[in-house]
Amino acid sequence: MSQDATSDGDLRNTGMSLKHDREWDYELERIVEEVEDRDAKRVGLQFPEGLKRRGPAVADDLRERCDDDVTFMLSGQPCYGACDLDTYLMRRTDVFVHFGHSPMKESDKIIYVPLFSNVDPFPILEDSLAELDGDEVGLVTTAQHMNRFEDMCDWLEERGYDVHTRRGDDRLTFEGQVLGCNYASADIDADQVLYVGGGKFHPLGLAMEHPDKKVVIADPVNNVVTIADTEKFMKQRYASVHKAMDAEKWGVIFCTKIGQGRMEIAEKIIEDNDNAYLITMDEVTPDRLRNFDMDAFVNTGCPRITTDDGPRFHKPMLTPQEYRIAVGDEPLDSLEFDTFHGTW
Repeated sequence: MSQDATSDGDLRNTGMSLKHDREWDYELERIVEEVEDRDAKRVGLQFPEGLKRRGPAVADDLRERCDDDVTFMLSGQPCYGACDLDTYLMRRTDVFVHFGHSPMKESDKIIYVPLFSNVDPFPILEDSLAELDGDEVGLVTTAQHMNRFEDMCDWLEERGYDVHTRRGDDRLTFEGQVLGCNYASADIDADQVLYVGGGKFHPLGLAMEHPDKKVVIADPVNNVVTIADTEKFMKQRYASVHKAMDAEKWGVIFCTKIGQGRMEIAEKIIEDNDNAYLITMDEVTPDRLRNFDMDAFVNTGCPRITTDDGPRFHKPMLTPQEYRIAVGDEPLDSLEFDTFHGTW
């Protein structure tokens, strides 16, 4: 079935409850082998927010397989991607295991465990065919479903589709992979893109980065097919820009997380605006900004801080390009989705 992908412009509450149980492969034997090969005594384990509750059980399983003198430490720092490594814990361990994301920062110390999904994508792919126009289609997915990407390409080709795929830039590990901040893999010669994965953030960003393409969302976890519709989200962004047009004092946020810093952009804004002030932060939250006497903020860190959490901030929170629109350097109709390209 097909339905509108957005119920309102506020992206805070767009997660859907799972309709299928998911089991993950934590690659415990590979981790144990690395621990033994490196004679590691201190091992750090970092999980994304949705899987932190699994951390103690994974630590227990590893303890059973390793020598008694190996200490396992769980990261309590927020984690939303491979760009969000707990560098404090990493520096204090012999082996650092990052679960849930594909490699972005290569290091001999880091073991990436992407946690591939066991959900069968082909029933929802069958349903999605009714929304495809013509026989040319781009295919993208998230790291969790990359283990079935080639199979999905073959499946579509067997049904007569000309499947377009590419690997984006250096921030992406796999061909056809998209991140919440990078949709370069969808830059293909097809007027429509089939996104296989859960959630709405990725396909909404994809649709805004590539407004000339129809984005069909095939969600194998929730067993639903939708079409990405950016209209209400864009209205929200335009409203934030309008609110900031009268701002005099600007807080320019530089995120100190290892994979999210864009200091050159932050410095350019500070250089050109005497009423702009650089604020460095690791975790950008509404509470942390409430004590700053600013009229508006510019976020040069992870774009999803602005897009996902924008309504929670007490003052307008803009992307760098939205800031340029608000101060009159660019026209209002030039508004684009903020993305990250390259690596660190």
